[in-house]
Amino acid sequence: MTQQQFQAIAPSLPHNPGIYKYFDEKKELIYVGKAKNIRKRVGSYFSKTFTTYKTYELVQRIHSIEFTIVSSEQDAFLLENSLIKQFQPRYNINLKDDKSYPFIVIKNEPFPRIFLTRRMIKDGSEYLGPFTSVAKVRELIQFVKANIPLRTCKLNLTDTNIRKKKFKVCLEYHLGNCKGPCEGLQTEEDYQLGISQTRNILKGNLGPVIQHFKKEMRSIAAEMKFEKAEVLKKKIEHLENYQSNSVIVSKHVSNADVFSISKEDAIAYINYLMVENGTIVQTHTTEAETYLEEPDEEVLAQAIVQLRETFNSKASEIIVPFLIDYPQEGIVVTVPKAGDKKKLLDLSEKNVAYFREELKRKKTLQLKERTSEDNLSVLTELKESLRLPSLPVHIECFDNSNFQGSYPVSAMVCFKNGLASKKDYRHFNVKTVEGINDFATMKEVVYRRYKRLQDEQQALPQLVIIDGGKGQLSAAMESINALGLNGKMVVTGLAKNEEELFFPGDQESIKMPFNSEGLNLIRRIRDEVHRFGIGFHRQKRSKGAFKNELEDIKGIGKNTVDMLLKQFRSLNRIKHLTEEELTSCIGAAKAKIIISHFESQSKAQD
Repeated sequence: MTQQQFQAIAPSLPHNPGIYKYFDEKKELIYVGKAKNIRKRVGSYFSKTFTTYKTYELVQRIHSIEFTIVSSEQDAFLLENSLIKQFQPRYNINLKDDKSYPFIVIKNEPFPRIFLTRRMIKDGSEYLGPFTSVAKVRELIQFVKANIPLRTCKLNLTDTNIRKKKFKVCLEYHLGNCKGPCEGLQTEEDYQLGISQTRNILKGNLGPVIQHFKKEMRSIAAEMKFEKAEVLKKKIEHLENYQSNSVIVSKHVSNADVFSISKEDAIAYINYLMVENGTIVQTHTTEAETYLEEPDEEVLAQAIVQLRETFNSKASEIIVPFLIDYPQEGIVVTVPKAGDKKKLLDLSEKNVAYFREELKRKKTLQLKERTSEDNLSVLTELKESLRLPSLPVHIECFDNSNFQGSYPVSAMVCFKNGLASKKDYRHFNVKTVEGINDFATMKEVVYRRYKRLQDEQQALPQLVIIDGGKGQLSAAMESINALGLNGKMVVTGLAKNEEELFFPGDQESIKMPFNSEGLNLIRRIRDEVHRFGIGFHRQKRSKGAFKNELEDIKGIGKNTVDMLLKQFRSLNRIKHLTEEELTSCIGAAKAKIIISHFESQSKAQD
């Protein structure tokens, strides 16, 4: 949409608060935004100077605009996040947090069971969580079972079944892990008391549970039942030890959500600490990909609303490093300067910094294992970012290498399904080009590669990357056109230093987000073709230097040099061979010639 087109529809936009939606020509939702004044906010997209290509690209794609007026900024804020979560528009902030988290369920049934689940079923059961760690959930459940006797069986313990004595107590009853409700040995009221204590434990509120056990222990001890009192004493010690090992923040900070952010180019890292009853009960760090140079305040606000919803937070206080626009009623936003809340914020910032550096380290060392689903996701991202007509499951990349005009070579690497296919790598000795001419070299090797694939009727790649400037790309396209392959595969150039991609004939390049997985894949492909090409070039240079010096010796021909190269590999090794060792390879006469050459060379240097 141009500025003139916008001016034609501007009078129809209201000055009220609300949300606005941008659609492309295919009527797909590409962006959702909130505004205090819809007309003013939307108008800013068509009057400002673009600082990023992505923003420019968004505006060019806008085909139609829709809006919804709401009564307050709070309603606009909540509606915006609801629509982003539902439709996930391409140009909105993308919180990369689509995992399935575990819950602890208190089942809606007589004498409820508690267990781990990832599925929430609307059957009246109570779900606690979600939790960020399955291991943490299992630890909590085991801790509950060690202190609260609850049933683990799946029996249908209705009043009728219990009265009819359909069930018998199992080993768990004899071990003291269950009070036998199946035989009517435990009342529903007593069982519900255990469930209430379980809720407190799972929420980190151990104080009431400890007090209940202490009261019960004193009562039993007064009745001279010292063995039972000893069992309760051990449970109290267990609970107190667990409480002391928990991350206790402060008795002055009850329930709060703590957030911090660290941003690098288009990727933001957000840490979340959930504090309940003065204890950190959850900690989670995630990534968010930004597109339009959104400020940290906007990124953090959108991440907060999604994370609070994901983890069912009911906290009325949010602790953040700077003020954010968070117009939700009943929520207090705090930017602490000192005290316990500042310590909490510092802890969150340590977590987000560690997460960011650890992610970098894993990527650098390639420790991050990738599944086929991960690779498919990366290829899909690459397809969307470069607007490719099909998924680039087969990618090839070319690079030239020469040394002061000598030994010109080219290399091609092949990636299939996001992984290196080394059996398809190719080296090219340049045949028709003399001296330094990267353009002609690229034209030759691209022609040779795809002429061969044509002749052998092999599959063509979906994406071809030419590592170099527009000159190399134009040269490659001459070969593509000569072979009649234009339109049968996408060819793009990769700028040497800027990491930006450009297509034949385009004035504007495409800059992918700095830390996007798609750009990381392109970097890996580029680095691999450099490694492969340079290795071949060094080998060729080494052989060339070796041959040149030996072939310059009068009386030593190419066949002799080849024999020496095959057996001894390096010129330095040849220089230190004895006459007998050389004789065994090339004969006495030629051995004497080479020994004499190196001796005279050595005397000249002295």
